[in-house]
Amino acid sequence: MNFTALPEKYSAYKTAKIAVLPIPYDGTATVLKGSDRGPQAILAASSRLSLFDIETNSEVYRQGICTLPSVSAKENTIDMIDEVRQQAAPLFRDGKLVVGLGGKHLVSIGLIQAALERHSDLSVVYFDAHADLRPIVAEEYGNSCVTTRVREMCEAVQIGVRSMDREERGKVDLDRMVYARDLHRHGVSAAMDALDMLSDTVYVTIDLDVLDPSLMPSVEKPEPGGIHWYMLLELIRQVVSEKRIVGLDVIGLVPQACHPAADFLAAKLVYRALSMIFSR
Repeated sequence: MNFTALPEKYSAYKTAKIAVLPIPYDGTATVLKGSDRGPQAILAASSRLSLFDIETNSEVYRQGICTLPSVSAKENTIDMIDEVRQQAAPLFRDGKLVVGLGGKHLVSIGLIQAALERHSDLSVVYFDAHADLRPIVAEEYGNSCVTTRVREMCEAVQIGVRSMDREERGKVDLDRMVYARDLHRHGVSAAMDALDMLSDTVYVTIDLDVLDPSLMPSVEKPEPGGIHWYMLLELIRQVVSEKRIVGLDVIGLVPQACHPAADFLAAKLVYRALSMIFSR
C-alpha cells in the first residue's frame, strides 16, 4: 500500500523525492503490544487524506512519495536496528527525504545511523513524552535508552518530556530538554533556545505519545499533560524554517478499533510535516 494511495506517476522510486519506509516492530513493547500494526494503519488512513494542504497552500504529493516494502522484524534488538540502518542507508545516499513509520521508538536509532552515514553534521530533534535516558544494557536494549544512544551519536534536543525516573533525571541536559509543562506555560517560545542548538542539518523523530492522550490515546504509555496538534505543528514549523530536514519518523501508534481518528491523525501529521518541509 502506497502512502496516500498515489498512482505510479507520483510513487515511482526513481523520480520521488520522498521515500516512506514502514517498520512494523514492537519487540520492545512492555505494556501494550500492537505498534507493529502502526505503519499499516497509517498507510491505510493516508488513503483518506485530502492531498491539498490548506495550511501550506500546497500539494506535496507532486514531489513524489515512494513507499518501500516493510522492514522485516528481527528477534534481537541489535539486529533489528542494523536491519533498519541497512534498509534506510541507500535511501539517504540517493538523496531522498526519508520517512520512517514505526513501530517502537527503537527503530529511530537505525534510521538516524543511516542518516549520519550521509550527513555527518546531523542533529536530532526528539519529540517524546518520555526522557528515554536509561543506560544501555546489551541484553535489555529497549525504548527507555533510545535518547542515550542518540546522544552518543550526535547532538539531540528533546521536546515535550513529562515522564522519567530518578536515574534519568541525573542525565538531563536542561539546555537541550524542553518539558511539556513549560510549553503549556510559555508556548513555543519555551523551546526556542533549545532549537537554536540544532545544527543546520536535522532529523526529526516524533513519538506520538508527545501528544496529549485526549488527542492521541492510541499509544503504549499515554502520559497526561501532553501538547496539542497546533503546538506540535508550530514546533515543527520553527525547525523547518531554520534547518534542512533530511529525515523524519512518526512512531508509537498502537491502532485501536475504538479510536480510528488516531490513525488518521498520524497520517495527517506525516503529510503536514512533508508539506511544511517542501513549501519552505
